[in-house]
Amino acid sequence: MNLSTLKITLCILIPGFLLMSCGRDNTGQLVGSKDRPKWKGDINPVGMVYVPSGYFTIGQSDQDMFSTYSQRPKTVSMTGFYMDETEITNNEYRQFVEWVRDYEAHEIMGDYVEDDYGNEDIDWEMELDYEDETLDEMFYTRDMSLTGRREFNNDNLTYTYDWIDWKKAARSRSGVTRSEVIETREVRVYPDPFVWIRDFAYSYNEPMTRKYFEHPAFDDYPVVGVTWSQAKAFCHWRTSLWNDLLESDQALIEDFRLPTEFEWEYASRGGRDISPYGWGGYYVRNAKGCLLANFKPGRGNFAEDGAQHTAPVASYFPNDYGLYDMSGNVAEWTETAYVPGSQSVIHDLNPDIKYDAKPDDPANYKLKVIRGGSWKDIYYFLQTQTRDYEYQDSAKAYIGFRCAMTFLGRSINDF
Repeated sequence: MNLSTLKITLCILIPGFLLMSCGRDNTGQLVGSKDRPKWKGDINPVGMVYVPSGYFTIGQSDQDMFSTYSQRPKTVSMTGFYMDETEITNNEYRQFVEWVRDYEAHEIMGDYVEDDYGNEDIDWEMELDYEDETLDEMFYTRDMSLTGRREFNNDNLTYTYDWIDWKKAARSRSGVTRSEVIETREVRVYPDPFVWIRDFAYSYNEPMTRKYFEHPAFDDYPVVGVTWSQAKAFCHWRTSLWNDLLESDQALIEDFRLPTEFEWEYASRGGRDISPYGWGGYYVRNAKGCLLANFKPGRGNFAEDGAQHTAPVASYFPNDYGLYDMSGNVAEWTETAYVPGSQSVIHDLNPDIKYDAKPDDPANYKLKVIRGGSWKDIYYFLQTQTRDYEYQDSAKAYIGFRCAMTFLGRSINDF
């Protein structure tokens, strides 16, 4: 073979090998698409536990004290999911706040980097110096600062994110463009510290207003003063935080999100179907007379359970799934819209009712289910079946949240 013939042969063969390396199969067999992203199905997000697939009976397992008839018995099946073993703490939520603060500071400083496709993003490698006068707009002016200290003005810290309205896309029979189902929300992220005063008239709670979120003494306490929308924004940020660190050949994770109402109830029962409490008994004390959760016992002896207000997360025993504080401490936001008597219409596979209310919607459209009861509630609200609600744009000193994530693939408990 002479040199010119060799060159021609190589020119023909090399592109063929390149095509084969890009996923084409030349065996004539059905072998599936090649070069798929890597996926390790048994991921275990930090701070989460796995709640296995199963079924249970939702509804009252004790007297309906207020005769609401809002929780009728029904057997449903749930797909396995991960759930935070504790409520989101002040320090965990503070990571979110500080990330948003740093993002806005980088924007002011013009710290951008361009990727291979011409898209601009924040250059996180650049160091921030908050003493730089360019960032003065992020601090209170001297006439608003106390004793001349340089203090962050957190009032305007906002997080903007997009998501797809899958329900809207599915309802369309004629088809919609992607842009028509992409929703955008801008959310202020800093917790409302004034809930400690606003929620309790004629009560001295100013120290909690000043210190609860910022002081290290409360780092391991559940975050409060966050709305449903803020909790949703946190979940989106947490998903991005994980996905941004994945290698280019790794598949994205399923989103972190708020648990649905019935995921929450299923998880709170800890595998003890029909039991009014996650620990399995009918009482809020153990055999030694010790209270098993942080709530308002008796006629209001708040300190009897060891905590005057909230308590550090995981201060009481977990249920059989390893989940702490599913009863008491703080009530928790769920994804689900509050609809009385919804059990008559929900499906028996992963039931849920969603509605993302707009600002100009009627007030009753903005109701979201909260579960678990809190440090200020009587024992009835600690029961696994008790439903309660709050407006999605409200923040309270007794409502926090935890995240969930659907498990992708066959349930772990089937392996």
